[in-house]
Amino acid sequence: MEKLFKLKENGTNVRTEIVAGITTFLAMAYILAVNPSILSAANMPWDAVFAATAVSAAFATLIMAFFANYPVVLASGMGLNAYFAFTVCDQLAKDGIKNPWQVALTAILAEGVIFIILSIFKFRETLVNKVPQNLKLGISAGIGLFIVIVGFKNSGIVKSDAFFNGSEVESSTLVKMGDIGSPQVVLALLGILIIAALWHFKVKGAILIGILLTWVFGIITELTGWYQGVSLIPNFDGYSVTAPIQSMVKDTAFHFDFEYVASHALNFAVIVFAFLFVDLFDTVGTLIGVAQEGKLLNEKGELPRVGRALMADALGTVGGACLGTSTVTSYVESTTGVAEGGKTGLTALTSAVLFLLALPLCPIFKAIPLFATAPALVFVGLLMLKNVTKMNFDADIADTVGGFFAIIMMPFTYSIANGIMFGIIAWVILKIITGKIKEIHPVMWVSFGLFAFRIVTIIMGVSS
Repeated sequence: MEKLFKLKENGTNVRTEIVAGITTFLAMAYILAVNPSILSAANMPWDAVFAATAVSAAFATLIMAFFANYPVVLASGMGLNAYFAFTVCDQLAKDGIKNPWQVALTAILAEGVIFIILSIFKFRETLVNKVPQNLKLGISAGIGLFIVIVGFKNSGIVKSDAFFNGSEVESSTLVKMGDIGSPQVVLALLGILIIAALWHFKVKGAILIGILLTWVFGIITELTGWYQGVSLIPNFDGYSVTAPIQSMVKDTAFHFDFEYVASHALNFAVIVFAFLFVDLFDTVGTLIGVAQEGKLLNEKGELPRVGRALMADALGTVGGACLGTSTVTSYVESTTGVAEGGKTGLTALTSAVLFLLALPLCPIFKAIPLFATAPALVFVGLLMLKNVTKMNFDADIADTVGGFFAIIMMPFTYSIANGIMFGIIAWVILKIITGKIKEIHPVMWVSFGLFAFRIVTIIMGVSS
């Protein structure tokens, strides 16, 4: 262990690292219930996604442990999975694509390959540094709001206000409050409060515990006859511990759609770019946050071996796409393990092993309903929305409006990609209008051109 992870050099020991790894796993194990719930909305097999989520998390985290030697754990990213299911797949389905999730997985694969190339040439850090801070923060906050709406919708807290007037569908307010007397809504709201209270008292694994308690209360309502939906009690009848792996190998592994890529190159490029853009800032921001918490930055404020950490993220994304899950990225919950003293890859190794050990528990995670995972979505959305407090609304008008557009367009158009697109377009146009064209970096010009062309094709009906 000493030779692999240099424990003494980093001022830690085996016991501390293992405890830190367990802590991190407990803080983010909720993804094993949430990710399959989200991706199954895109008609992906639940068991297969569960296995892909666990195995890809272990795979990417092991690379982080041994290649980069950092206490950072990776898994399918929140926000990115929602974009995958509710934006990309929904739109592709409306366009008549039979298996839209296969196109989305192909985009994830392309994103991962691009990240590998960018990591080799140390270009990712440069890209991040050239995008305005307000825009980065606005994107993160907008994703937070988007996730909240997904959670509200899944639990029934809000629902569509559409109604059929006899000849066409009408709506007065777009969305409205759901049935607040239903067990699903009551328990979802209770779950949010439970997680908030646990978070306040710094309880380890607060989000996971909140999900489990909400689920337990749901089982109680089922036994008393109040809840009458699909049973919330795990069913192990005829279950094989290898079933999730078998489902993954058969139903999602290497299920790509390269024919769509060939016939819809522009649409595909925009999908890939949106995944790329969001994951780019999410990963680097997470790594810096974890490094600051663990005092891993050097005297120059830089993170040593950052290239290796970014490569672990890129390889994890490719591995996740091949197995059948959305973008794999570094998790900010890694800070919980770092707070417990984790400083090396042994922390990550411990978490990776626990993800693999969770595979036989598939029926338990599968029985957890959407109204129990919704509180996790809402609370993670809150954590991401906090980035808005770091924004400077008295700064350059382009920075202000660009970040603002990123925030509002994501939830109101139900698309992360739209938020990024309008944020960048607004930023570039206002820079031109205010005579600051020299401040526009080539990276932003390329982004502006791609998204402007995207809008033109949508208007002309070439793509949607």
